[in-house]
Amino acid sequence: MRTRNLVLFGGAMLAGAFAGSLLGPSPVQAVAREIIELQRDVTTILQGQKDLATSITQDHTVLKTLVDQSNENVLKLNSTMGSLQKSMQDVQANSGARLDTLSTQIQGLSDNLEEVKSRVGKLNQQLTDVQSAIQSLDAKLPAAGASSPAPGAAASSTPAAAASSPSADNLYTNGLRDKDSGKYDLARQEFIDYLKYFPDTDLASNAQFYLGEIAYSEKKYDQAVTEYDKVLTNYPKSFKLAPARLKKGMALIEIGQKATGLRELREVIRRYPGTEEERRARAKLKELGVTAPASYHYRRRR
Repeated sequence: MRTRNLVLFGGAMLAGAFAGSLLGPSPVQAVAREIIELQRDVTTILQGQKDLATSITQDHTVLKTLVDQSNENVLKLNSTMGSLQKSMQDVQANSGARLDTLSTQIQGLSDNLEEVKSRVGKLNQQLTDVQSAIQSLDAKLPAAGASSPAPGAAASSTPAAAASSPSADNLYTNGLRDKDSGKYDLARQEFIDYLKYFPDTDLASNAQFYLGEIAYSEKKYDQAVTEYDKVLTNYPKSFKLAPARLKKGMALIEIGQKATGLRELREVIRRYPGTEEERRARAKLKELGVTAPASYHYRRRR
């Protein structure tokens, strides 16, 4: 539109100049020079418009390229964020699995520590008994003489009686080893024998708990519930009470008794706050989509 106006204006100027040349006294050369300058101005304006259009086109191309690059960068960023989210999910999943493995290892170390303590206590008691026997023998030696019994008479009855039952330590150690290596039938019999010959030892409740663990590992959940119940009923002071109740609840859920199993898990949270079993009970409830109870805080008795 601007070009058209300039052309019309230039035409008018030419016409005016021509008319002036006819009417006025200006020479023809002056009119021709003005016409040439006007044409040059019009040409300059037209070239400027052309350059401006070219510049606009180039700017548009550059802008389009920048927009395309930005879109491409956004797509790459979205892809990178997706990869990061997946990596975070994988890390969280692996962390949970590693935490469960670490919990199992810690539980095993705790069991071994209790067993070592029990054995040390037994060794101390045996040492005391041996010392007492030695002192008793020293006191009886001056009075010993012809009255001593003949060799091989009644003394042989004690070793025979001792040989009739297996060693408590051997039975328990072999049972643990066979359970951990997956020899469940052998381990089950060893723990049953332990409870048969040594029902009143400090490790009897452990042996009973491991019978439940063997049944749980074999997915015999009904039997596992029965074995865990024996721990809770027969050994009220056992340090295996918390894991026995936890695993009993999980076994009940496996056999379809969900309401009873959830009640056992909530009982673990109530009775054993701050323990590994409480954490596992809460994790199981979360896995099942069940709201876990609030942490229980026991007040000091006044």
